[in-house]
Amino acid sequence: MIPRPRSCSSAALAVLACAHFLSSASPARAEADPLKWSNPIAPYRADPHVYLHTDGYYYFTASVPEYDRVELRRARTLGKLSGAETKVVWRRNEHGPMSKHFWAPEIHFLDGKWYIYFTAARVESQWDLRMYVLENASANPLEGEWVLKPRIVLPIDAAALDATVFEHRGVRYLAWSQRPPGGKGSNIYIAKMDTPWSVTGGQVKIAEATLPWELRQHHCQEGPAVIIRNGRVFMTYSANSTDYKYCMGLLTADAGADLLDPKSWKKSPEPIMDTDEQAGQWGPGHNCFTTTPDGKTDILVYHARNYKYDGNDPLNTGDRATRAQVIRWRSDGTPDFGTPVPDGRYIIPAP
Repeated sequence: MIPRPRSCSSAALAVLACAHFLSSASPARAEADPLKWSNPIAPYRADPHVYLHTDGYYYFTASVPEYDRVELRRARTLGKLSGAETKVVWRRNEHGPMSKHFWAPEIHFLDGKWYIYFTAARVESQWDLRMYVLENASANPLEGEWVLKPRIVLPIDAAALDATVFEHRGVRYLAWSQRPPGGKGSNIYIAKMDTPWSVTGGQVKIAEATLPWELRQHHCQEGPAVIIRNGRVFMTYSANSTDYKYCMGLLTADAGADLLDPKSWKKSPEPIMDTDEQAGQWGPGHNCFTTTPDGKTDILVYHARNYKYDGNDPLNTGDRATRAQVIRWRSDGTPDFGTPVPDGRYIIPAP
């Protein structure tokens, strides 16, 4: 079980995370079998993003407990990510833009280059969140130079976070979470992209918190992630505060629909993954999607806690951890995410 820190300084969290990372890096824990791993695969890492590249490596990045940098690691299997060497590719500024709240990095390979999307704010205004992009032309993103591209400028210039990128039918889209000026909470938006760091045309709100399970505490929708299967575009998102009330919802659009039309998206009436006390998992959310190396089995990667946090500062406990489990597909072509699996050894079940 991951230790339960009640209140930690940044320095203490750094020591705690480092000690656990070193203990988890032993060869005995490394899983060479791509169909097996141990959960959590990355302790003290929230908002995970895993990208399986054509070179056979899984590239992993996530929010660190101190929210002060962007890290990257890679491994041949999900199980080996826990012990993989980690490289810091960007650090926060002392003041001004990108000096506070480094959140939810995602790594993508686009147009022959690597890109990392992340959220950051200013120490002078910690909730003035904006989305930024790093670029690396090296074949191996743990090498070469990461270059800061222009900030993502949105048609609505307001606090925005959790950018994700996906392509569908030859069009590249950006999806993200944003609080509209004068509005309450945050909604999910989408726009077309004309470069890996800019959008074109207007932005469209495709979802907002309206259902009881989305409104347990905050009017919040964040962390969109996309998987396209069976003639449909599925977009997961996370809702509520970041404690045990956190959960995941699902938007669905037909593959042939206009994704920039809000009417194309249908929201599932219930959360598609939620706290499971019997499994010892609280507040699952902020997920991404990957597959087994052969591409035949879809995998959900997400974070959760293995205890019920009951404090007032869930963002700063540092103890959310990255977990993974298989997605099954129903006969009607919709995803079955199941319930969060308990911590420990995980083996992909037979179909």
